[in-house]
Amino acid sequence: MYTPRINWFLFVIFSLATVGVLIAAMVSPAFRPIAYAPLREAVIPPPEPIVVSVLYSTEKEAWLNEVILDFERTNPTIDGHPIKIELEKMGSWEINSAVLDGVRQPDIVSPASSLQLAALVDASSVQFGRPLVNPADTATCRSVFKTPLVLIAWKERADVLWGRQPGASLWRDLHDALNDPQGWAAYNHPEWGYVKFGHTDPLKSNSGFMTILLMTYGYYGKTTNLDASNILSNNEYQNWFLETESSIGQFEHSTGPLMEKMVVYGPSTFDMVTVYEATALEQAENAVGRYGELRVYYPPAILWSDHPFCVLNADWVTPQKTEAATLFIDYLTSKPAQEVALMKYGYRPVDTSIKLEQSGSPFDRYAANGFLADLSGIREVEIPAGNVLNTLRDFWSRNVSR
Repeated sequence: MYTPRINWFLFVIFSLATVGVLIAAMVSPAFRPIAYAPLREAVIPPPEPIVVSVLYSTEKEAWLNEVILDFERTNPTIDGHPIKIELEKMGSWEINSAVLDGVRQPDIVSPASSLQLAALVDASSVQFGRPLVNPADTATCRSVFKTPLVLIAWKERADVLWGRQPGASLWRDLHDALNDPQGWAAYNHPEWGYVKFGHTDPLKSNSGFMTILLMTYGYYGKTTNLDASNILSNNEYQNWFLETESSIGQFEHSTGPLMEKMVVYGPSTFDMVTVYEATALEQAENAVGRYGELRVYYPPAILWSDHPFCVLNADWVTPQKTEAATLFIDYLTSKPAQEVALMKYGYRPVDTSIKLEQSGSPFDRYAANGFLADLSGIREVEIPAGNVLNTLRDFWSRNVSR
C-alpha cells in the first residue's frame, strides 16, 4: 500500500534531477550530453561553437581540406562547445604581412616554412614589443610534416651539365651555365638553345625564397652563420647573384603552376626548376612519357619546408581558442592525418614510425627517378636570424623584382 507514495517520491526526485541537469546544461554546455534529450532539444539552444581561424599557405590546401573533415567526424569539443575550423589560404610571406598590418587576425598561422616564423618573430618583436609566435613552445607551435627544396631537371640535360650527380659547386655551375653566351652550344648541344632555369617569386612564394637562400649559402660554401653583411657588403656576391636571377624571364607566383609548366611544356620552357620534393612527387606520374626522363636532384645542402602550425600570442586569441587550436594541431600530427600526408601528397611525416618506403608510397613508386627516402647524408643549412632573411628579401625586391 506504500507503492504509490514511493513512486511519487521517485517521480519527484527524477523531475528535480532532470530540471537540475537542464539548468546546469544551460549554464555549462559540458552538461548538455547528459540532459534528458527531448527536453534538452526543446529548451536548450545548441552551444555556440569555438571558431578557430587558420591562415595557411596554399601548398597544403588539398591535404587540409581532407583531414579537417576527418577531424570534424571525431566531434571535438572544449567545455561542451563544438570546435569549428575556418580556413583561409594565402602566400607564406603574405601571411606575415597580413598579420603585422592587422588586415587579418587569425588564431593559427601556418606558413610553408619556419623561415617565415623567424621573420615574423623578428618583425613582431620590433612592432609590438613581443613576438606573436613562440616556435620553442611545442604545445602551441609544431611542424606537421616537411619536404625539402629540390632541383628537378630533364635527365638528358642534367647529365650533360653535371654528369651523374651535381656536386658541391651546383649553384656556381648553374650560374656559369646560365650566363654562358653560347648556351648549350658550350656543351656541344646548340640545338637546345640557352640554358633555362626557373624558380618562383621569392616575395610571394616560399620555394622561391628558399632557392635564393640556398644560392647565397652555396656561393659562400657554408651552411651556417649567414649574416646581413654577406648580402649587403660583398660586391662580387651581389654581381653573381644578380647575373643568375637576370637569366630568369618570369617568376611564377606559386610552386604548383611552375612544376606544371615544366611538365606540360618540357625543355622548350625549362631545363630545370627548383620546387618542393612533394610537388615533384605529385607531378611525377604526369611527366611519364612526355619529354624524356624527369629526375630529382638534391642540393649539396638542403633546406626544409616544415609547415609549422602556430597559435598566435595575440589579444584576440582567448584561452578557449588556444585549447581548441591545440586540439586541432594534435589531430594534424596524429597517425591517420600523417598517413594521408605521405601516401596521397608526398610529404614526410613528423611521425617517424611511418615508413617513407612502405609499399605504395610515392617514395617507393618513384625511387627510380632519384627520390631518396634517407637524406641523413646531406647537410642541412641553418635558418638565419629574421633580420638576415628580411635583408635578403629586400635585396631581391630592390634589384630583381619585376
